[in-house]
Amino acid sequence: MKFLDEAKVYIRSGDGGNGCVAFRREKFIEFGGPSGGNGGRGGNVIIEVADGLNTLIDYRYQQHFKAQKGENGSGSDRHGANGKNIVLKVPMGTQIFDEDRETLIHDFTEVGEKFVLAEGGNGGFGNAHFKTSTNRAPRNANPGQPGEERWIWLRLKLIADAGLVGMPNAGKSTFLSKVSAAKPKIADYPFTTLHPQLGVVNADGREFVLADIPGLIEGAHEGTGLGDRFLGHVERCRVLLHLVDATCEHAGKAYKTVRKELDAYGGLLTDKIEIVALNKIDAVEPEELKKQKERLKRAAKKTPLLLSAVTGQGVKEALRALVEVIGEAPVSAKAKSAAEAEPWSA
Repeated sequence: MKFLDEAKVYIRSGDGGNGCVAFRREKFIEFGGPSGGNGGRGGNVIIEVADGLNTLIDYRYQQHFKAQKGENGSGSDRHGANGKNIVLKVPMGTQIFDEDRETLIHDFTEVGEKFVLAEGGNGGFGNAHFKTSTNRAPRNANPGQPGEERWIWLRLKLIADAGLVGMPNAGKSTFLSKVSAAKPKIADYPFTTLHPQLGVVNADGREFVLADIPGLIEGAHEGTGLGDRFLGHVERCRVLLHLVDATCEHAGKAYKTVRKELDAYGGLLTDKIEIVALNKIDAVEPEELKKQKERLKRAAKKTPLLLSAVTGQGVKEALRALVEVIGEAPVSAKAKSAAEAEPWSA
């Protein structure tokens, strides 16, 4: 099943039913009077967070959702039935945006949370509603009110405790595969990771969820490479682990490139606690490693951790640093189940 984190959907609530004009005609009842019933209310469009969903793939094959129309009123004071609501199931972490893709309508953060996105139209009054002491035979009824219709965007942001950021081929997928049961694609070419990946990490008896997103290159905020659209998946993380490739030309410049893209994206990413680590230390000579460490230290203004995801050197220290920031707050059960399910293999 493919990972889908964004979908455009058309929704329409039900129209209200029309009121009825009718009169009683029973035998032996003189001057029977009005008996037209009211129309039923149209159905609502409701968005609900469902447990067990990890992607918006359902909305790739169906984009139009319409609630049921309310039934018309009828004679003998019979009111029309209300239209049935339509419920759209989404995973936790989903946000609803207006058609402009900028106006946030609602943000779902809890399983079972519901939000009425479009209310159904009211049913019209039948002529029995207008009966008064001076107007005993009204011959008018109201039509039902139309429902609401609009296009919306559904955008999924993963729920994770920590996030991996860095340039392509920085070793993020390898790190995730070593510290969790996740099995991301690993290869020696850029942009191996095309979709976000989740993994449950156990460090010193403390479990937390780690998210890996596709790498960032210069100009990602302008759409270069895979762009920066996947950065939304680390917005909810409490801490970022920034991996820098020790085998690159200049570790300091690589770090600044990613930080520049984080600054351009916004979303409070630059305010998050960041742990900087120099990866692939097993692939460089000691003298070159010393130079790269100093370059990265000057750029990040902090001493970086040294690790090798392949050999495992320094990995435990990096995990302990993440745990210290995350603290003792319990990991989201939903995020953990999503990570363990491994649903996003191509």
